[in-house]
Order: sequence, then C-alpha cells, then structure tokens
Amino acid sequence: MADHEEEDLRTALRMSMQNSPPEPKRSKPRDGPAGAPTGLPEESSDVKTRRLQRELMATAAEKRMLDARKASPSPSSVSGSAGSSGSALAAKVVRKDKELSLEEVNLGKGLSEEDAKQLFSMVFGAEVTKGILAQWSNQGIRFSPDPETSMGLVQHEGGPCGVLAAIQAFVLKYLIFCPPELGKVVPNMHHNMGSRTLSNSPCVASNNFASLTEDAKARALIRSMGEILFLCGSNKRAVIATLSVIGDDTERSKDNLDDEVSELKLVDNALFSDRNNVITKSLEGLSIESAADLHKVLRVNTYTTRESAFKRLQAVIPVFQSRMGALLFLISALLSRGLDLVQADRDDPSLPLVTAPFGHASQEIVNLLLCGQAVPNVFDGKMDLGGGMSLKGVSRPVEVGFLTLLESLNFCKVGQYLKCPKWPIWVVGSESHYTVLFSLDTTVQDENELEGRESQIRKAFDAQDQSGGGGFISVEGFHQVLKETNVELPTEKVDLLCSTGFIVWSEFWQVILELDKSLGGLKDSTGLMGKKVFDLYHFNGIAKSDLNGSQLSSGGETPVQRPRLTKLKVSVPPRWTPEEYMTDVAVSSGSGGNESGGKVTEIAKPEPSQHAPLVDCIRTRWPRAVCNWIGYPPSIV
Repeated sequence: MADHEEEDLRTALRMSMQNSPPEPKRSKPRDGPAGAPTGLPEESSDVKTRRLQRELMATAAEKRMLDARKASPSPSSVSGSAGSSGSALAAKVVRKDKELSLEEVNLGKGLSEEDAKQLFSMVFGAEVTKGILAQWSNQGIRFSPDPETSMGLVQHEGGPCGVLAAIQAFVLKYLIFCPPELGKVVPNMHHNMGSRTLSNSPCVASNNFASLTEDAKARALIRSMGEILFLCGSNKRAVIATLSVIGDDTERSKDNLDDEVSELKLVDNALFSDRNNVITKSLEGLSIESAADLHKVLRVNTYTTRESAFKRLQAVIPVFQSRMGALLFLISALLSRGLDLVQADRDDPSLPLVTAPFGHASQEIVNLLLCGQAVPNVFDGKMDLGGGMSLKGVSRPVEVGFLTLLESLNFCKVGQYLKCPKWPIWVVGSESHYTVLFSLDTTVQDENELEGRESQIRKAFDAQDQSGGGGFISVEGFHQVLKETNVELPTEKVDLLCSTGFIVWSEFWQVILELDKSLGGLKDSTGLMGKKVFDLYHFNGIAKSDLNGSQLSSGGETPVQRPRLTKLKVSVPPRWTPEEYMTDVAVSSGSGGNESGGKVTEIAKPEPSQHAPLVDCIRTRWPRAVCNWIGYPPSIV
C-alpha cells in the first residue's frame, strides 16, 4: 500500500510541475505571433481545472503518506526520521510549485524606443554590416565537449571573442582557485590587492580538466557571469537581458523547486532537459538587425542582490547558451553599467563598441567586463594631456588581468593593475582575437627581489611619462625618478641619458641593470637574483587542427578540429647585460625555481627558446622569458 502511495506522490508531483496539459510534448513551441510574450499564455477553463486537480492530487497523496506513517511506525528511528523529513520536503515542493504555477512568470520589461536606439547605435553604429550582426547573433556561451578542453568556452567564428575570453577568465578563476562548492575562496589564501604576495602556503591546483563535472562548470559559469554583471553595476546591481520570444518553460529554475528536491530524487531532470530544443525553435527566424528589433524582443530584469541574480542566471542559462548568448551578455553588462555611464567612460563615444570591418570586440568592451568600466586604455589611472584634457585608463586592481601583443610592438603600455591581477589569469589580445593565459600556481604572481625593485622603478618612471605609454620622460621628470627610487647614477651616466632632452625607458633600464646594488641598481655578482621557472597554460576557444588529438582513418591521421589548450614551460633567467644573460648561470640544487640560495652545486644553461607571438605577450609580463612547449605552437589568432 505504501508503495502505491509513494508512486501517487511521485506521479502527482511530476504532473503538477508541468505548466501545460500533459497531452502536447513540451518540446513543441506554443502557437503565437512572433515577438509576442509567449511565456504568458492565457489558460482556458479546462486547462486551469486540470492543473488544480493535479495540485490537489499531490496534496492528497502527501496526506495519505503522512496518515500511513502515523498509523504504522517505521522499523527504525533512522528511517522514520528520514521519512518525516522527506514528506516535509515534498510538501515544500508542492507549495513552491503552486506558487510558481499561479503567479505570472516575470519575463522582464522592455526597453524604451529611445534606449533601444541608443543601445544599438552604441554597440554597432549606423553602418553595421549584416555579416557582423550575424557573427554576434550566432555565438552561445557553451563549454567545449572535448574532455581535454572541457573547462573552455567554444568560439565558432570571429567577433564576440572578447566577451567569451573575459567570461572564460572568470570561469577559470572559480574552477581553479575555488573549492568544489564554487563560492568560497580557497582557505588561508590572501587576496593580494596591492602587493604580489598571495600566501605563505601557495595554492597549486590540478590540471585534470577532464574530471570537471557538468554541475561544477555550470556553477562556475553562473558565478562568473553574476560577478561580472555586478562589477559593471558598481556592486550595486546586475541587469540580466533575455528575449520575449523565449517562453516561460525556459525561465523556470531547478533551484526554484528548492535545493532539497534533488536529495529526494522526486523531480526528474528530464522535465528540464528539453529547454535547449524549445529555445532553438523559439529563435528560428529571429534576427536583430536594427534598434526596432531590439525594442521588440529584448526584456530586462534588474537585481540588487547576488543571490537573486544567481537564481535568475541559473533559470535562464539555456538562453545564454543559445546562439544569442554572447550578445545578450554584452547587453546585460552595458545595461548593468548604465548606457550614459558607459558613454562617459569612453574617450570617443561616437565610435561603435564593435569595431569595423571585422566586428571585433573593442578594448572598451573587454575593459568593461574585466574592471567594470568601459575605458578605452590599458594603462593605470588617467593621463593628463594638458588644457583640461585627459585619457582614461584602469582605475583599480582587478581579479583577472590583460596582456596584449600590441605592447610588444610598442603601440601601448599595459599598467600594473591589468598586468598583475589578483589571480594568475590574463585575457590575451592580438590584432584580431582574444584568448586566455593562466597558471595553476599562484606563486607566479609573487615578486622576487629583482621584480619588486623593477616594479618600483617602473612605477616611478611611468608616473612621469606623459607620452601615452611611449616610454620616455623629460629631464626634469628623470631627476624626480632618481630621487624617488634612491638611484645614485654617476654624473657621466646622467649627462649621457639627458643629452637628447628626454630619457627613454629601455636605455635607463639598461643602466640600472649595469649599476651595482649598493648604488640602487640591480647588478648582482652571484648572478642568481631573479631566476624563475614555472608553467603557464594557454587556451584558444576557436577550433584549431590538433594532431595531438588526431583520429586514425584509412587515409592516415586526421587532425581533430577543437579548441586548443597548450602547456608552456617558462624560465625567466636573471636579467643583466646581454652578454651576461647568455652565459651559464649557477643555480642551487633543489631550487624551486624562484630565488636560489645555499650552496651552488650545478650549472644550468638557458634552454633554447621556442617562439610564437604569445611569447612576446608573455615577455611583457616576464621580460626575457624563455618558453617551451610540446606540439603545435600556441595560437593567439
């Protein structure tokens, strides 16, 4: 008898959690005009009656279970306690589902025509091509199905890579440096806001990405998206954009049924498994080619607590996984910041955020997602141009950083905020693409004596640099740098550096490397200060041919097209004069790779460096780094 009652409850619960009559398949889209709020169909009297009957059945089944348990005590106190807890949770499920069934699902409010025009113009401009619009309307936020790159988000074509790379960086932060529950920082691990010292007990994470569960990845994605949106909203709000053409079936979250439900195993996950199919069909024929299209289909909700935003993101995560996902997240970030504030952040608000002619994400988009402000530059703070004019850079420390190939080409200078983030994770920019570089070991962020001194001198030099990152300062500024850093240069060296009327960083730095430590320089007779060895990983979300994952066929090996993850061995030798740099370096046996000490017992020669454009990016963070890898060179395009 008890088995029949248990089955009644399970059946009634499943039935009561369906918003529509049981006859039609849930994957079949409801009829209705395009653009109409199909998530709010009007119930007929018959449908309403059947729904209420299902709720009454669930309540009656629960009551019978409770009466049966009261009449016949359970065999053991343990099982009796579990049964009582189970029925209480079941009642909670019924009440929760009744609330969700009877109240209207909030699909959000639409944008005004004026806001839609401003948003579309800000993102795409007045002369955007259909090709660019197609790129941004066909990129979801989805993890790679390949086991070796399962922690990575897949990119299908160029365009939204800046959005995906920024999200990817935060996802890696949670997957690598946070515990399984994804919400608490690793115990005993310091957040290094100002200094590079993280912890006396460094955290070294696992590189077994194939072992990551789908649940862990989904939680990391939701946490990352929520953190970015609140960062854009000055930690006060997050705006989440969805589409009116998506019905309420996809807006329901498993969390809304209460976390305890999963413990009871009363709710079949199949009830939610067809959401992606529903969304795909709902998006058939949908295109966003104008502000009018945005005004018609865009719906937004504002949240002021992280908990409520996380629940909403979990409810609508299939929408962000759909082909409109990357664009919707960019819109969410812009609205979280506020359109007027975004324009105020920029140096030239007349230019679109998506750049022509290839539709790439601008630096302003990447900076918005990394630091919460849509500033166009990567240096620290503001640069005063005189006459009341200035250029805006990054104003505060960041969680994950940014490196760019353009710095190695002397087109810009990345400041310390982006170059030295809290966590050893960097978005990497090239001329046409964004990828992600990261380490599993937080000690790569620790400064040794050489790096600490270099940071001090470089910071003082940059403070006097009014060239827009060009790397030169005035004679007056040079004397100020010498004073602030306690560098005692011989008079002839000072005269030589000042002979042209300005001082170039590369020439000044070479003098510092040749100057003895006792005079404020960095020359060390032991040749050991500054040695570092560590591993970095590079992830490119665009599918690339990979012979490392090749498949055998009748015609030989066929390269697999998949995102590429490359492990790099990085060695940073001591940095003195070019001649000394190429000589053998004595290192201490048993050295961990950073500072060496103790008895010198062996000689290590610098490894021959493999080269790729990524190495040039790495050297903007660790000058003279020597990089090696196995297989294909890492690609940043």
